[in-house]
Formats: sequence, C-alpha cells, structure tokens
Amino acid sequence: MNKIMQRSELAPSLYKYVVEAPMIARRAQPGQFVILRVHPQGERIPLTIADYDREQGTITIVFQEVGRTTRLLGALQQGEKILDLLGPLGEPTDHPQGKNAVCIGGGVGVAPVYPEAKSLHARGYQVTTIIGARTGELLFFEEEMAAVSDELYIATDDGSKGEKGFVTDVLQKLIDGGRSIDFVIAVGPIPMMKAVADLTRKYGIKTIVSLNSLMVDGTGMCGGCRVTVGGEVKFTCVDGPAFDAHLLDFDEQMRRLSMYKNLEKKQEVCD
Repeated sequence: MNKIMQRSELAPSLYKYVVEAPMIARRAQPGQFVILRVHPQGERIPLTIADYDREQGTITIVFQEVGRTTRLLGALQQGEKILDLLGPLGEPTDHPQGKNAVCIGGGVGVAPVYPEAKSLHARGYQVTTIIGARTGELLFFEEEMAAVSDELYIATDDGSKGEKGFVTDVLQKLIDGGRSIDFVIAVGPIPMMKAVADLTRKYGIKTIVSLNSLMVDGTGMCGGCRVTVGGEVKFTCVDGPAFDAHLLDFDEQMRRLSMYKNLEKKQEVCD
C-alpha cells in the first residue's frame, strides 16, 4: 500500500497526488506510467508518472474523475493509502536527435508532457512548451511548465487565457514565423494529437505522441492495449506508451477507446 503524502485539486475534478513509492521513484523515467487499484474488487487503471523525486522516494500522479474508479481514487485523502501501485511500466520516451524541442500538452495531457519538458530542459535542450485547455479554469502546471521551458505559450478554446484557439494554431504560428523545430512531443486527447501529427507531417517535423490506451495487466499479456504503428501491431504497455505520430493509426485508436462507452454509461447509472 502506498501513502498519499500530498493531495491538491488542480481544477474541478482534477487532482494531483504525491505518493510514497520509493522503489518506483528510484527507477522512473519520463514517459513511463503506473497501474493502480483502489480496492480489492476494483479495476486496474494506468496513470502516467507526472513527476518523481528520487531523494524523497515519491512519485506524482495527476488524474481526472471520469468514472467510478477515478471517483473512488479522488475520494482518498492525504494520509490515506492506495491499495496497489505497480511500476514503472512502459518504455521511457526515446527523444529524437536535435536540440530544439516543442512540448505540447492538451487538457490532462499537460501532466505527462511535464516530465518530458523537465528532462529535456535539464539536458540542455531548447524547450518551447504549448499547453491548452477548453477554458482557463481547466489549465494547470503553468508555473511548473514555465520553470522548465525557454518559452511557454497558452491556448484556450474560449480565449479566457492565452491565445484563443487550439495548440495547433500556436504551433502553426511558430512554424510560419520560421522557428527551428527538430521534434515535437505531444500528449493529450487523441483528436488533438492527430491534429498535431497532421500538421507536423506537412513540414517533416519528427513527432512523438504518448497514448493512454485501454489496459488490463500492463505487461503485454492481455493484448487489450494493442495499437497499429507503421502497419505493425504494437502494445502500448510494453512497446510504448510513446510512438511515432506519423506512423500511428489514430483512427483505430479512437475506435478502440470508444468500444466500451455503452458499458461505461450503464455503470454510471448503476452508481
């Protein structure tokens, strides 16, 4: 069992937990994730490691209450414990060559892109970060991102903070302005990552995305998180979660993520 050392609400129904997990913190790398259970009969859900502190022996997870398990997780208070926490899982992100990186986070995807920007900045990369949300109220990690970025841009759908529009609008402006970009790392909803990939493909800019596929065991045995990359079947849990965005079959991913929508709605009614 892993103790919740700090608990904070970043936005409505969006929480950050700093969790005691010394063995995971010791080995965690940007891009990796954990799988957890809240109670013995509960489902196992994957969450990206948003940060880690090797000296303190803690990891940070960020999650949004969207279903029964995340609501149960959100009900836990500081000092309480998470039943099971397995990790680090997945492969660390393999950053492409070049020193000019653009890190893009959309919605809750800001959390997993943070350790990417932090790692790149610490290693001397020129890091430009773009974060976006539907409204300014839903933005988070602004100060944290600013601290690990050479430049930080904000976009909101309604224009309540930063530029009005999407993260791709900001990226297009950077490209049109002649910005030197060696590669892009984008994390967020599938439609957002697909839009980024469609844009960067036109300019030949290497792009990496991180997937939040449906998972069960997280070890490659169940096959539930399979994804097609470059015409080959991969498994997000062991081959990813980061993949080449220009080779990824986004349409397949969107179909797979919507497979259980009806069952999820039934569960909402039961709850």
